[in-house]
Amino acid sequence: MKTTRRQFLWHSSSAAAGTLLLGCSTAKPLRRISANEKLNLGIVGVAGRGGENLEGVKSQNIVALCDVDRKRLDGAAARFPSAKTYSDFRRLLEQGDIDAVVVSTPDHSHAVIAIAALQSGRPVYCEKPLTHTLSELRRVEAVARKSGLPTQMGNQIHATSNYRRVVELVQSGIIGPVAEVHHWAGYVWETKPFPTGEPIPATLDYENWIGPVQPVPYSSEWVHFNWRRWWHFGGGTLSDFCCHHMDLGFWALQLTHPTTIEAEGPKPDAHCAPTYMKVRYEFPARGAMPAVTMFWYSGTARPQVAGTPDLSKWGGGTLFVGAKGMLLADYGRYLLLPEDRFPNASLPPKRVGDSIGHHEEWIRACKGENHALPQFSAHGGTNSPFAYGARLTEAGLLGNIAFRLGRRIEWDALKLKAKGLPEADRFIHHDYRAGWKLG
Repeated sequence: MKTTRRQFLWHSSSAAAGTLLLGCSTAKPLRRISANEKLNLGIVGVAGRGGENLEGVKSQNIVALCDVDRKRLDGAAARFPSAKTYSDFRRLLEQGDIDAVVVSTPDHSHAVIAIAALQSGRPVYCEKPLTHTLSELRRVEAVARKSGLPTQMGNQIHATSNYRRVVELVQSGIIGPVAEVHHWAGYVWETKPFPTGEPIPATLDYENWIGPVQPVPYSSEWVHFNWRRWWHFGGGTLSDFCCHHMDLGFWALQLTHPTTIEAEGPKPDAHCAPTYMKVRYEFPARGAMPAVTMFWYSGTARPQVAGTPDLSKWGGGTLFVGAKGMLLADYGRYLLLPEDRFPNASLPPKRVGDSIGHHEEWIRACKGENHALPQFSAHGGTNSPFAYGARLTEAGLLGNIAFRLGRRIEWDALKLKAKGLPEADRFIHHDYRAGWKLG
């Protein structure tokens, strides 16, 4: 039988999957690209969120596609027939004409791919949450900072006009100083029994799907979608949605690292995230801004705050509690409470213009343009750079650690330590299998 170039690349990259992951010692210089030119993009993960991100950047030249599922890869390749195809991201990064990389894989492989791409001299767009562990997070932050390259985390709701208006209203002082904020998800990842192994589909490069984490037998339960509920690969509802909903609290209130974290819920399962959970975070004062207590709810629970409407009808959302009133918001709407205190005529004028688009911000930043708002402008021209996305990711990871330990965490962000809780280290630091390491 004749072997096509695409089949050759697939099989050769699969065979190399067990090789040692090394950080690139020499980065290629970022090609100078004018606003009228197109970027040459490499896409790692082409379906699911990867497919949506591919749609978001399809205005550029798609020159390389990588996915561990040959069916998914062939589907994307049919849309972009001139793109080279791979099942191993390391082989993709060896392709010399790639200007920038989009990463849309499961959480457990974000860090190794993003770091390798940055160290090869390419800007990176990476899905949320940024990493699977806190130690990975610090390394991704450091590499991104050192590289100076444009980065963007894929919390696309951040670019919506509603989020900008909510942040603007909170920061205007219309509801007064805010010392309490609540976030909740409108979706739940159920807890399930750990599955037994199954035969690996012939079209799946499971070796590269597992990537850096300790091997477990293949299961269709986690490939391709339900990996999010399993601790080995994801972080359940909290890690899935914190980067969207907590975005409003962190952005509007200029939060950084929490100092204490407490969580409650059902008895922790060794393998699977809980169906419901409540987390309490404490953040210190920031200049004239008061200390903040932040609450997170996974499951059907909602804040019990007097003066709010039926929050079960709001799906996922955010509630700011200020000294002069409250602001309730979700992805596409907001409501100032009590309503009779805030007639439309009294609202401050809209000052912040709309985003050019979450993907487009990153594309333009790769070409040297800066479309970031003042709070983010120092980090490469995007509004959700890794320096910011790391704060949202950290909050989600810490909430899950507090829940799994069943202990209150006093967090030393600088030392990456839960004070007096050495048993937390196994959740803080990544544990890679032989042959894999961070660059």
